[in-house]
Amino acid sequence: MSKALSDFVTPDRTAPMGEVLAEGRQDILLRAGALQSAIFNSANFSSIATDAKGVIQIFNVGAERMLGYHACEVMNQITPADISDPRELIIRAKALSVELGTEITPGFDALVFKASRGIEDIYELTYIRKDGSRFPAVVSVTALRDAQDIIIGYLLIGTDNTARKQVEEERMKLDQRLRDQQFYTRSLIESNIDALMTTDPQGIITDVNKQMGVLTGCTRDELIGAPFKKYFTEPDLAEAGIKKVLAEGTITNYELTARSRDGKEVVVSYNATTFYDRDRILQGVFAAARDVTERKRLDQVLQEKNLELEKANQAKDGFLASMSHELRTPLNAIIGFTGILLMKLPGPLTADQDNQLKTVQCSARHLLSLINDLLDLAKIESGKVTLSPEPVPCRSLLEEVAAALRPAAEAKGLIFDVVLPPQEWRAHTDRRALSQILINLANNAIKFTENGSIRLEVAVLADNRHSLEFRITDSGIGIQIEDQVKLFEAFSQLGTASTRRHEGTGLGLHLSEKLAALMGGNIHFTSEFGKGSRFCLSLPGV
Repeated sequence: MSKALSDFVTPDRTAPMGEVLAEGRQDILLRAGALQSAIFNSANFSSIATDAKGVIQIFNVGAERMLGYHACEVMNQITPADISDPRELIIRAKALSVELGTEITPGFDALVFKASRGIEDIYELTYIRKDGSRFPAVVSVTALRDAQDIIIGYLLIGTDNTARKQVEEERMKLDQRLRDQQFYTRSLIESNIDALMTTDPQGIITDVNKQMGVLTGCTRDELIGAPFKKYFTEPDLAEAGIKKVLAEGTITNYELTARSRDGKEVVVSYNATTFYDRDRILQGVFAAARDVTERKRLDQVLQEKNLELEKANQAKDGFLASMSHELRTPLNAIIGFTGILLMKLPGPLTADQDNQLKTVQCSARHLLSLINDLLDLAKIESGKVTLSPEPVPCRSLLEEVAAALRPAAEAKGLIFDVVLPPQEWRAHTDRRALSQILINLANNAIKFTENGSIRLEVAVLADNRHSLEFRITDSGIGIQIEDQVKLFEAFSQLGTASTRRHEGTGLGLHLSEKLAALMGGNIHFTSEFGKGSRFCLSLPGV
């Protein structure tokens, strides 16, 4: 102590030696007292001194600030145990009793027992302020002894531990959130149906999920630290996959064949991406391998079925081509010979004979129409219809359609009116297909109109100067609302079996709609039952 305190002495070299020594000791005492007073009265530390029984004798400024008491309220009246959490005193007494092998009473003894035995003692406890509020404190206890080494009291120096506790609590919360996030992330990884893994940039596995263990037949410990390529039938191909990810940042549907410990092979689709730390330093590759063995098998089955279907389609096309020739030839002969007979050759016919021949001819024509429609439908659905788009003059096309259908209309007493365009408009489309659609639509108009007129016309759409719309308008029976939704379905005919009066295959509109789509156009209509219908074919112009 004397050596340390001598640093405060500045002797007067001009004074006699005895006076210098006396002044030096006085200066040391003054400085030591000032230092002691500064430390003891610091507002940042609570300094509480007690007598040997624990009764408070000194209660410094720091203690007053922290605990809210004035010194006069506690000195010679209470012990530090009276301002401490009683539950903590009980817990501390029990713990010390076990640690030191002696019974310690809860209370002041629990606070100073170690110090009384000369054992350094620093501990945490909760102080209770005058207003009843609490705060955590770190307390250092020292036994005060006289010259004969007898304990005459205790010094308890405490610091407010609230800030550190708050920091610890926040850290604990953050640690818990991190553990929860890690658990959540791990749960996601483990619940994935794919085999998941991470590797370092050298292709060494750093983590896996359970599905990877199922795929390879290896434990997690066996997989971590092993080369990724080791578990595939073509290691070089697997290594190339890792290098491709590192070079490009990602890879998709890279096929590999995994081989498990027991030799079982599984085809997998390998998808991967690189991952980095927060400083954007490459950490490695995250990869997912999905078992696609069943998908590959189904793809193979599908290919085989498609091949079978292709062969069946070819056989069907061959059959239709053959049958069309075999059926058309006799039907044309029937139609031709009944026509000759209807011309009253070789002699006059009776009314019954005339009706019977007309029935034969009508049935033959209906059957021939059905065959033609079925062949056309088969070609369209098999994608074998070849269109030859060209600029088609609208005037001449409308005149041809009118010439072909006007006799049938006039035979029913209908007016067949054609409105020719004011100038030579052209539709960029296949002429034969366009003519077939217009004839189908106009035929339907004639078929379902008992009196009145049919009008065929073409117009340029106002909202698109390059689009043309062919319109067939009739004053026929119209279409009921419930029939309109199924109008373009194959083999669909209006009405019921008991009310249907008009022959047809039910394929005309269906074929026309498909042909229009192939030509880049569409068919739409408006109709009012009992008043007539309008069918419109829209096509791109030239």
